[in-house]
Amino acid sequence: MILITIVEIIALLINVVVTIVIVQFVLGLLIAFNVVNMSNQFVAAVWTALNALLDPVLQPIRRLMPHTGAVDFSPLVLIICLKILLIVFSNLAFASL
Repeated sequence: MILITIVEIIALLINVVVTIVIVQFVLGLLIAFNVVNMSNQFVAAVWTALNALLDPVLQPIRRLMPHTGAVDFSPLVLIICLKILLIVFSNLAFASL
């Protein structure tokens, strides 16, 4: 039972990270298409905070991936890896029952 609880906590943390990645992606699009302006202090603070949280995780992925020009696929790779990790942990927890 404790293993299932640990997997649920890991699932919650993975879902939080995935949500942060999606928020960073959407905010990046809004900034790129000039919908929101970086001169707004709130937008700049949120953008800086999101990059500070995710850059340590995304930089190793970016180094391993081939350069694709303006499109950055590292958030997608991170989300896929996290979901695979969640599936593996879930299956290990349920297999131990």
